Amino acid sequence: MAQTLTAPKVKVDRKWQLFIDGKFQDGDSERSLVNPANGKVLTKVAEASPGQVEEAIKAARRAFDKGPWPRLTAFERAQTLFKIADLIDANAEELAELETLNGGKPLRETSYDIADSANCFRYYAGLITKPTGTTVDVPAPSVTSIVREPIGVCGQIIPWNYPLLMAAWKLAPCLAAGNTCVLKPSEFTPLTVVRLAELLQQAGLPEGVVNIVLGDGPKVGQPIAESKLVDKIAFTGSVKTGKLIAAAALGNLKKVTLELGGKSPMIVFSDFDLDVAVDYALFAIYCNSGQVCSAGSRMIVEDSIYESFVKKMAERAQKIRVGPGLEDDTEMGPLVSESQMKRVLEYIEVGKKEGAKLVTGGERLKGDKFGEGFYVSPTIFKDVKSNMRIVQEEIFGPVVVVQKFKSEEEAVELANDSDYGLAGAVFTKDITRAHKVVKQLRAGITWVNAYHNTYTECPWGGYKQSGWGRELGTFGLEAYTEVKQININLDPIAVGWFENQE
Repeated sequence: MAQTLTAPKVKVDRKWQLFIDGKFQDGDSERSLVNPANGKVLTKVAEASPGQVEEAIKAARRAFDKGPWPRLTAFERAQTLFKIADLIDANAEELAELETLNGGKPLRETSYDIADSANCFRYYAGLITKPTGTTVDVPAPSVTSIVREPIGVCGQIIPWNYPLLMAAWKLAPCLAAGNTCVLKPSEFTPLTVVRLAELLQQAGLPEGVVNIVLGDGPKVGQPIAESKLVDKIAFTGSVKTGKLIAAAALGNLKKVTLELGGKSPMIVFSDFDLDVAVDYALFAIYCNSGQVCSAGSRMIVEDSIYESFVKKMAERAQKIRVGPGLEDDTEMGPLVSESQMKRVLEYIEVGKKEGAKLVTGGERLKGDKFGEGFYVSPTIFKDVKSNMRIVQEEIFGPVVVVQKFKSEEEAVELANDSDYGLAGAVFTKDITRAHKVVKQLRAGITWVNAYHNTYTECPWGGYKQSGWGRELGTFGLEAYTEVKQININLDPIAVGWFENQE
């Protein structure tokens, strides 16, 4: 029997405040956060007024224009980032439990996320101390170099599915490059980000370098995107909101990075081990209850193994242990909120009405174990058509559609038949076919015989409506810099372009 942690180890009944100009302060209102595992109020958090958002932006502006952070050496900034990473590790158990309570995902997942967050700060701490810049061989007497400099004040808006990790993806390269920022976490999952602010303060980050404001998109996110004091905006979330942010950024033509999700395909050829393919398929879609931008939400399976694949996947899906994230045997937790649960259930009804065949799942889970929590059973649809909404639209829940193909060409065509292009995978033993097919996928992140491998060293982002730009790796650091050429004349004599006139 699973051991249930009836009382959380972490203290949630405390003040959760805004962090502006190096100080914590109350907001002008409060929001109640609900524990997704049981539907009960977890705690209350402060929310910022428009004036406080402006105050945070001005603090970041001062810190960039006049403060020490952009003027520190790369080594000095790196030392602070290493301290932040160490503090995250030192508080990993607390941070993991906070994320489980706030967002619902199992502890085994949040523990990985916290470790990845620390590693992200370490990666960029190490990266910025390496040689950079370019010297260009131009005609004498000029000497020309190309350097990268920080952009300035960066607005950062992150989603609820990976709260601390998304903060790390945004903050680590931003700070490494010497920028300052205003960060808005999701209104649903701000707890670990507020706790991170305390760790940033403990690490000695100068005042105003990182400012954290809580609240929803229209009240807090939009003013950040519109502000002419902000030089760059980085957003992870929906396409709809991403377009609004891009439009708002036009006011001062601020730099924009958008990671907007996907409807990612996983192609399975008949030569691949069926049981292993099913195992990866389960991981691809049901990790974090399907609330992953790169989730493998479209299985594209060769016709000769289609029925066997669907049958085995359904049998395995029905055995997934769904429950509260604090139970040690839970494999899949609840959805993050009641509104997200309703959205997923509505899509399931849409699939039924469109004529797709519901193989398993498709319902809210109820009973003593689930209470009033936001649980949806692992769901599989088969016999779907490409024009169905459940095939084309991002559901962001534990719902997968299984499509059938006969030829390699058809598999690629189905895979690319989407407005999105974030991720995709190919499963085959034929390495020649693997190379050929994966190169044809219109996606920014691809795998062969694997899924969900994510590395801080590698760029993250997609094609088409999956967004603009890339995060992580050297690409992520470059996205927080401006490129400057410096030309020095070593022999400044008169140009003589115009004749002297007496």
